[in-house]
Amino acid sequence: MMFQSFEVASNPATAAPRVAKLRAELESLGLDGFLVPRADEHQGEYVPARARRLAWLTGFTGSAGVALIMKNKAYLFVDGRYTLQAAEQTDPEIFTIESLVDTPPPVWLRNVEKKLIIGFDPWLHTISETKALHEALEKNGGSLVAIKDNLVDMIWDDQPAPPLEAVTIQPEKYAGKFASEKLQELAEAVAKAKADATILTDPSSIAWAFNIRGNDVSNTPLPLAFALLPASGEPLLFIDKRKLPIETEAYLTQLSTLRPPSSLEGDVSTFVAGDKTVMLDPALAAEKLRLIVEQAGGKVVDGLDPARLPRAIKNPVELEGARKSHERDGVAMVSFLSWIDEQAPGTIDEIIAATKLEETRRTVAEGFQMPLENLSFDSISGAGPNGAFAHYRVSTASNRTLEDGELYLIDSGGQYRDGTTDITRTLPVGKPTDDMKRKFTLVLKGMIAISTARFPKGTRGMDIDALARIALWKQGYDYGHGTGHGVGSFLSVHEGPQSISKRGVHELLPGMILSNEPGYYKPGSGGYGIRTENLLIVTEPEVPEGGDIPMMGFETITLCPIDKRLIDTSLLVREELVWLDAYHARVREALLPHTKGDEREWLMAATEPLAHNS
Repeated sequence: MMFQSFEVASNPATAAPRVAKLRAELESLGLDGFLVPRADEHQGEYVPARARRLAWLTGFTGSAGVALIMKNKAYLFVDGRYTLQAAEQTDPEIFTIESLVDTPPPVWLRNVEKKLIIGFDPWLHTISETKALHEALEKNGGSLVAIKDNLVDMIWDDQPAPPLEAVTIQPEKYAGKFASEKLQELAEAVAKAKADATILTDPSSIAWAFNIRGNDVSNTPLPLAFALLPASGEPLLFIDKRKLPIETEAYLTQLSTLRPPSSLEGDVSTFVAGDKTVMLDPALAAEKLRLIVEQAGGKVVDGLDPARLPRAIKNPVELEGARKSHERDGVAMVSFLSWIDEQAPGTIDEIIAATKLEETRRTVAEGFQMPLENLSFDSISGAGPNGAFAHYRVSTASNRTLEDGELYLIDSGGQYRDGTTDITRTLPVGKPTDDMKRKFTLVLKGMIAISTARFPKGTRGMDIDALARIALWKQGYDYGHGTGHGVGSFLSVHEGPQSISKRGVHELLPGMILSNEPGYYKPGSGGYGIRTENLLIVTEPEVPEGGDIPMMGFETITLCPIDKRLIDTSLLVREELVWLDAYHARVREALLPHTKGDEREWLMAATEPLAHNS
């Protein structure tokens, strides 16, 4: 069984009757419109089939978006990644495409200058989002109305049931810390915030805190659940017991009181009765939780999810697991890349390549007796102009052959019990042009600049983001995504609060794992995409020889050759050449013992030093 599917279930023709049914519900409730976000009750990156309301209603299958269905018009808000996809997957007679970045729903509603009554499902919007929507509508005399029963659910006759995948225990040998210790530290954080309790809504935080993993959503090993963590006393874990094998249930019973999800509203109301204070993260918690607390007489205080930062700062066991998982992943990548080089141009396509890489990861993981649990995301397998879409997802409809004279971009990763991987490599198919080599080398300079950066305590991702872009900027180029995102430990491949980007406001701390992935994208006929990505660990501060103050830096943990055929060495300075040779020597030393035959010969050649004057 393959983890990744290449069939995109989208049919624009289904939207018309479904939107008509929803509009009939609008009329019965006296609403001018209803919001349908791509979200579930946990506000996660991945949602279960039951929560894919936006895709079911509109046909749009992207990972971010929201629809506003009005009585006579309908709007779909998506970001720049999905503008073309949204146009292809939706009926233009029904939906007008709007920018989720420039004119998100609160801005759009504020600009309409009409008195509108808009309905929404408070489980599917965060406290912060809801506040912005309230303010926008009230400015024009309108109102935002919380609807008890989601209007899409009311008309979705064959809506899938909630997922019931088995929950497993993440052993301490991979977690590095007992769940009891983590829960005690979180309770102390709640008390320090002068709250009586917090509600964990992010399944990643619950999985980390309780040392459990699940399979309720694709790509990320999450059990969908909520947890009420009091400042003192036993936590309440709201999870369907049908997900819990006997061993897991016995384990969790020692850490918490297990309650069914249907009890969440009543149990929270009972807990807060008597003026209790509950800390909620306004950027993560659903508006419904705020309403439950306040309607029961409790008080809500804003506060960050207390598990978010400690799970971002990996302990030594998690860091060692990350290193080991990347070594195995590197072996798989060498096997895949050597195979790609054996294929003649025009003989394989994006799906064949992505399938081969998944099969290779499985085989290598089994050889190391560490199963591949899942892909950490659907592989971005883009040939030629398809590679110019930074978040391209290949399907049977878009599948393209790797043709001579083009570039091929493969961005992929695996989920292993001891770590989560994410790597991008760009390869020439046949002979690359001088323009391709120039752009590839400019991107490489940015990747090396981040890899070799040194910075003092307090440095944020936004403070060093420009290092990855400066070589491109000097030539009049840029890329439209962040340089790096946080990565979890057998958890989400996109983890906060850390990032290297223009919006990366959190300071970088030792033990955090981040990606390092500058790029360049040339759309259209003859276009291509270039991205080179390694994962990094933020290192402990040390005073450089002859220096005055401690400096942090990065340890690169990705182990895979960077294609030398695309490098214009005349554009690299000596420090960059030395770093690249040293990196390739390290890759060779780590991976060579695990290769043989043609793969061994390929690795030897791929990691030979570059010709340059030392």
